[in-house]
Amino acid sequence: MSLEVFGTGQGRTGTTSLKAALEHLGFGKCYHMYELFLHPEEVIYFEKAERGETVDWDVLFKGYRSACDFPVIRYYKEILAKYPDAKVVHTTRDPESWYKSVSDTIFWATQPTPLRMLKMMIRLPFSSALRKRLRVLKFNGMMIRKVFGEDLKNKSKVISVFNDYNAQVLKSIPKERMLIYDVKEGWEPLCNFLGVPVPSIPFPKSNTTDEFVFNVKNKILKKKLE
Repeated sequence: MSLEVFGTGQGRTGTTSLKAALEHLGFGKCYHMYELFLHPEEVIYFEKAERGETVDWDVLFKGYRSACDFPVIRYYKEILAKYPDAKVVHTTRDPESWYKSVSDTIFWATQPTPLRMLKMMIRLPFSSALRKRLRVLKFNGMMIRKVFGEDLKNKSKVISVFNDYNAQVLKSIPKERMLIYDVKEGWEPLCNFLGVPVPSIPFPKSNTTDEFVFNVKNKILKKKLE
């Protein structure tokens, strides 16, 4: 099995909704950041990719037909070269709205305050799940700083990185291979692009800011994921 669909959009552009949609349409399982927290030992693949080493993507994506979200999008060129027949869905969002959302979620989660770090360290001896995920949390923090810089409150700079990334993706991928997609558009453009029927159920809307924060506090940092 190889990847059939790859989402290149940044986190907080509807990637969790895209994951749910692709899985409903038959392109799942879909590899997403949540999968990495389910299987934290797989962070070694992304550490290798970050060092510029060869990664056996077939092993990482065994059993998956699609992928999106961080950290896979950071290596989209290598992954799309590996799977040249995969269709690309590039999720987009208004930059101002995206910055507010990413600041309240991904930046908040990956750059914890000293007090949150202390609370996590106190829990570590009593949580094997958290101990396993700590390496993923550290990797994510490093990755976000590398992508967006050290000053995540520099709104204009962060949005510039977001826009530059989008431009790079659109420039590097043939138009006939890619759908530029706002999840607010619903099923029709996605299904038309993938060549599948439009479902009768509402398009999934997942991982709002409140849901993201709740899941980090009450699941990722506290208990076993399902």
